[in-house]
Amino acid sequence: MGPVSLLLPYQKLSNWKGDLAKMTHLQAGLSPETIEKARLELNENPDVLHQDIQQVRDMIITRPDIGFLRTDDAFILRFLRARKFHQADAFRLLAQYFQYRQLNLDMFKNFKADDPGIKRALIDGFPGVLENRDHYGRKILLLFAANWDQSRNSFTDILRAILLSLEVLIEDPELQINGFILIIDWSNFSFKQASKLTPSILKLAIEGLQDSFPARFGGVHFVNQPWYIHALYTLIKPFLKDKTRKRIFLHGNNLNSLHQLIHPEFLPSEFGGTLPPYDMGTWARTLLGPDYSDENDYTHTSYNAMHVKHTSSNLERECSPKPMKRSQSVVEAGTLKHEEKGENENTQPLLALD
Repeated sequence: MGPVSLLLPYQKLSNWKGDLAKMTHLQAGLSPETIEKARLELNENPDVLHQDIQQVRDMIITRPDIGFLRTDDAFILRFLRARKFHQADAFRLLAQYFQYRQLNLDMFKNFKADDPGIKRALIDGFPGVLENRDHYGRKILLLFAANWDQSRNSFTDILRAILLSLEVLIEDPELQINGFILIIDWSNFSFKQASKLTPSILKLAIEGLQDSFPARFGGVHFVNQPWYIHALYTLIKPFLKDKTRKRIFLHGNNLNSLHQLIHPEFLPSEFGGTLPPYDMGTWARTLLGPDYSDENDYTHTSYNAMHVKHTSSNLERECSPKPMKRSQSVVEAGTLKHEEKGENENTQPLLALD
């Protein structure tokens, strides 16, 4: 056996170590269980990871109308994971991600946590982010809808705060694979507040979250929703993909159905869980750090209530949402809470409900 043939096994071993190093770099921080989950559920194959990424990158030339501002391996990989390694679908999502930002330039100016509009939304709990993940490794996001003070936060700024939060969270490769859960508590969300949810801004949110962001949402859960949220959902259904519609769950006041999908040990007490009540400032403090402050507009004296600062005139009081209770999880099944007197008198849904 010649010297060249003796070197071949070592060359193969060296090449294998090089490939392993590349794989380790792209899958750094993943547990063995998550790597296996990515293989089984997302068709992720470490042996061809770089080829998959490059094939998506090669498609960029087909869309000269879009400025692809980031095209590194780790960035493209999250789009492949979001589309189960279907390369054409992953590229389409990547293109929509940057196109959405091009079409909505004002939303992404000063797109950082200390932007005044984003900061206010974060401080007011949009979104809430639970520290621990659920039994599937998914991150749980919370929205307490009644906390939307429309004199303080625009819907666009709340959407910006949610998108920025997702940008931060999606950097975690575990969450790229395991995904997210969103729970929206509609307790005390008034008809007046709901009337501000116009089709145009809801479409903006759907395009930003469903069509243009590389996140896997395992479920969107509505809790304590009144009839007009049912009606609103009927209006937006045509904009939702079939897969999205199948992952929206309308629980009403039935927390048992929520617990069948998300175990109580992963939920705060507002949702009948065993965890302490959610601290509305938790995620804001994480993103803002030393810049975090309540700005003296809201007093976080209780986890169960967030009180709006008193306004100086009766007109302002009437136009602003009432003091916002965090949850109505103790409401008896079948009862719908209406914020304003008279809303439950002689009112019928305007649309047929599912």
